Amino acid sequence: MADEATRTAFLEIQASMIDLTGKLKQVQTQMRNKEGDRKRAYLTLEELRPLPPHTNTYKSIGRTFLLEPKTVLEGEQEQKLKDSEATIASLQTSRENFFCIFNPTNLEQICVLVLLFIRVSVIESIR
Repeated sequence: MADEATRTAFLEIQASMIDLTGKLKQVQTQMRNKEGDRKRAYLTLEELRPLPPHTNTYKSIGRTFLLEPKTVLEGEQEQKLKDSEATIASLQTSRENFFCIFNPTNLEQICVLVLLFIRVSVIESIR
């Protein structure tokens, strides 16, 4: 009976850890993608700002380029930059929450729990 309980508890903990690890990797991938978007928007803004106000600027739409005023392009890039930074901050919070789950104290408690279940099952199997 205790052996089955130990096995069930271990499988639940293992499934939980696999699920959490997958979610953490997903959050980290999203952060990398948003960081790339943020850098792209920042660099584009840095290139647009020194240009004179009435410079012809073009927006890439697929394989086509559309003539847009410089102010419109700057506004779009600033919005992309703000959106990316907000998303990165949100993802950073999520990532920190995952690291709270994976901190050494929690992992140590999980290991102690598993060892207790194993010890109880061994004692009961001897009886």
